[in-house]
Amino acid sequence: MRLDKFICKSSNLTRLDASEQIIGGRVCLNGIVTTSTSAQVHQNNTVTLNGQKLIARAFRYLLMHKPARTICSNVDEHYPSIFNFLDIERASELHIAGRLDADTTGLLLLTDDGHWSYNITVPAKGCKKVYRVFLNRALDDSAILKFAEGIQLQGEARPTLPSRLEIVNKKEALLTITEGRFHQVKRMFAAVGNRVASLHREQIGAINLDVDEGHWRHLTENEVSSFSQPSEIVSRRILNQPLSRLVTGERRPTDD
Repeated sequence: MRLDKFICKSSNLTRLDASEQIIGGRVCLNGIVTTSTSAQVHQNNTVTLNGQKLIARAFRYLLMHKPARTICSNVDEHYPSIFNFLDIERASELHIAGRLDADTTGLLLLTDDGHWSYNITVPAKGCKKVYRVFLNRALDDSAILKFAEGIQLQGEARPTLPSRLEIVNKKEALLTITEGRFHQVKRMFAAVGNRVASLHREQIGAINLDVDEGHWRHLTENEVSSFSQPSEIVSRRILNQPLSRLVTGERRPTDD
């Protein structure tokens, strides 16, 4: 963690105030005066401000059910911010590990732990995100293979990573991806001649959405630690299923 951020997390100082204290030579890192705001503070390091040892507040990990017509921003814009639903102190210190579009609903994870959110958002970590997709046009089984092989998106140099498409009924599907490109799900279906009517994220990693719309809760210790799994294990278990099994279209019960 950067030194200026550590001081903010250990005091009531703003980022600007913390920077002024560091540049002014009033901060020591492991007993040595440090004037670099970007100096890295590791777990076993000691930081003092004006001779007083600083101890960072515990990290926080939250789950939220995002409603439609809200935005994943710290401030209101055309639509209200999802942070309006949080009735906790220092909510502005939190960030979202994987944002959703204004019209997309579902699971959000929020934290002030940058290393933890890195394991969720970086594709190399293989963290799966499951979306329930409702479409304007009927799907056929040929889309399953296309998604499993990767979709070439317009304006992108490389195709998407392999994804798992499970057809629920002719206009509803579950899509599991491990990336988070700009409007990725909508663009993937557009690339195969379809259009997303509505989109809902119901799972990230091993965490399923289990609170009502507009509500939130703290994650359990087991849920927090679940994102420390090696990426290759996660990817192999979720995505690398035999194509023959996918193409047979193991459909869920349908009302159509």
